[in-house]
Amino acid sequence: MLNALRLVCFLAVSVGLFGCAAVAPYERGLLAKRKMQMDPDPESVLLEQHVYEYREGTSGGYGTVGGGCGCN
Repeated sequence: MLNALRLVCFLAVSVGLFGCAAVAPYERGLLAKRKMQMDPDPESVLLEQHVYEYREGTSGGYGTVGGGCGCN
């Protein structure tokens, strides 16, 4: 039982240490591409937010519960 606990601790520490990788400066350009962003098309997101604001009669507070009527 003690050996199994030591093995689990060793694996957890090794995954924690080797899970992070340094990114070289020349690789950052590849990782900063548009398709790697959370919303790859910001114009589309702005249009979608505008339509939502018009439909709900409110602006801001995206991702919250409730609608434009003031009810939850």
